[in-house]
Amino acid sequence: MTSSTLAIWRPLRRVLLTLPVLGVVVSVVFLLIHLVPGDPIVQMLGEGATASDIDSLRHAYGLDAPLAQQYVHYWRGILHADLGSSLRLHDSVLHLILQRYPYTLALTLAALVIGIAGSIPAGIASALRRNHWQDRTLGVVSLVGLSFPNFALGPILILIFSIALGWFPVSTAGTGGVRDFLLHLVLPALTLGLSFAAVLTRMVRTAMLEELGQDYIRTARAKGLTESQVVYRHALRNALIPILTVIGLQFGSLLAGAIVTETIFSWPGIGRLTLSAISNRDYALVQGCILAVGLTYVAVNLLTDIAYTIANPRIRGS
Repeated sequence: MTSSTLAIWRPLRRVLLTLPVLGVVVSVVFLLIHLVPGDPIVQMLGEGATASDIDSLRHAYGLDAPLAQQYVHYWRGILHADLGSSLRLHDSVLHLILQRYPYTLALTLAALVIGIAGSIPAGIASALRRNHWQDRTLGVVSLVGLSFPNFALGPILILIFSIALGWFPVSTAGTGGVRDFLLHLVLPALTLGLSFAAVLTRMVRTAMLEELGQDYIRTARAKGLTESQVVYRHALRNALIPILTVIGLQFGSLLAGAIVTETIFSWPGIGRLTLSAISNRDYALVQGCILAVGLTYVAVNLLTDIAYTIANPRIRGS
């Protein structure tokens, strides 16, 4: 193959390899939700509903069909961008997800930016000052960050920055424009991003220590390169592969953690929508929310895989 053909084929091959993964995600989401105890029709109509009403509504939503037939119908709906209708909200599942998804994505990306912006400089500084007081201090701080779960850190941030200092609003996403939206975003993004930063700081430190001990670093210093060139142009670039791996994996954790964070801050994202759907046994809506999160996680891992080749061109040939 020519170089231009290879440049097109390799990203395409990665996309094709994700298709079986997407099939597994869809199948698992469909099967798991049917193992949840409880009848969504009874939940919706109430215990006083008659048997005929229950059977009629169950038939209207296709829940009386065999499981295999429901599975085929579910796949057919996905291929036609139809995820069904919510039993409780009486609206299209796809429409509900598209309404909430931007809020969750904004929260997750903001947490990701906070985590990366704080952890990479801290991890590099910790590696360069190994076993000094700076390294030990950052180690203690990152350990404290790892020790605080979202459901504990969120209320603490609310007490300090909202109630005591009055710097930021407590909850919801704000409706007063971009500035108001960003002010409401700060505390939930910090709740997610600080724990992520603690994990990534330790990873950056470990990766940088490994690279700084390599022979090519000593050679670069012997050639007279400045310390910033040695650290950022050579060591950090080669340390990016494990760092990118952790970022890609932690993105899924941020999506999962968003469920708790959105509940604490009344953030109108998919997390709160999922909890509401689970409590109401809204099968179609739960499936749609979990599927949206799963597909996002698969897409992020695909982008991470492609980012490897950008960070380190030597991977392109492997």
